[in-house]
Amino acid sequence: MVGEGPVWDVAEQALYFLDIAGRRVHRYDPHNGATRSWETPTSAGAMALRETGGAVLAMGDGIVGLDFDSGAMTPMAKASSQPPEAVFNDGKVDRRGRFVIGSCCTDMVDPRPVGGVFSLSADHELARIEQGISFSNGPCFSPDGTVFYFSDSAKYACYAYDYDLNSGRLSGKRLFADTRALGGMPDGATVDGDGLVWMAIFRGAKVVAFRPDGRIERIVHMPVRLSVSTMFGGPLLDQLFVTTIDPTFFKEPPEEGAGYVYVVEGLGARGLREPRYAG
Repeated sequence: MVGEGPVWDVAEQALYFLDIAGRRVHRYDPHNGATRSWETPTSAGAMALRETGGAVLAMGDGIVGLDFDSGAMTPMAKASSQPPEAVFNDGKVDRRGRFVIGSCCTDMVDPRPVGGVFSLSADHELARIEQGISFSNGPCFSPDGTVFYFSDSAKYACYAYDYDLNSGRLSGKRLFADTRALGGMPDGATVDGDGLVWMAIFRGAKVVAFRPDGRIERIVHMPVRLSVSTMFGGPLLDQLFVTTIDPTFFKEPPEEGAGYVYVVEGLGARGLREPRYAG
C-alpha cells in the first residue's frame, strides 16, 4: 500500500522494504520470487540492516531492533526531544555505521516544521542533528560520505550538507534541487558510484538523476504517479528498485500498477553497497 525504505542486501542478494500502511517489513528474493514478511506493532518509517544481524526500525519516536529469525523486537532508543506530532520517516546508514533518520509532521495536509534529523550511534545514543523540517525524505550520502542529501518534501526542496564523518554533524546547508518544475515532491533517493542522486518524484511519475552540482542528468519515466523511493541492487548493483504507493491510501482513484515495486534495468549506472548499522 505504501512502499518505503528499500535496502539491498549484497550478502543475501535480496531486497528489504517497508509497507508503512500495512505495518510490514518485506524481504524479496529475486532468484525465486519469494517474499517473506514480518509484522510490526506500529508503522515503521525507516529501516537499516545491522552488522550483528537483523535490522533496526524507526517507528514513531523510537528505534527498535528486529530479529529476523524470531520476529522479536527490542527497544533501543527513543527521541525524547521530538514533539508528539512528529514521527520518523526515511533513513540511511553513514560510512561510519550511524543510522541517520529524518522525522516529519504527521499532518500531511498542513505540515509544520516540527521534524528534524536524528543520528543513532553504535552505542544506541540518539541525537538530533537538524531541526525545522516539515516532511522528511530522501536521506543519502555521497560516495565518500562527506555530503549528506536530505529533502523537505513540503518545500519541494532537496538540500545538500557538509557531513563530518568523525562527529556525524551537519553544516553548510544549501539548496540542491527544487522539484516544482518536475511535477512533484522530492521523495526517497539513493546515490550511485559516480555520485549521481537518483530521486523518486512523488506525484511526478518519474525518477530523476541529479549530478552532484544539482543539474539533471536524466529522467526515468514511471508508469505510476506515486513513486516513493529508490535503491540500486542486483548482482552488479546496476538494477534500480523503485517503491510506489497505491493512491487509494489517500482516498484517491485507483491506478493500475500502483503499490508495486518496480525494477529498472539498462541504466548504465551502478550503485554502492549500503553500509550496515554498527550497533
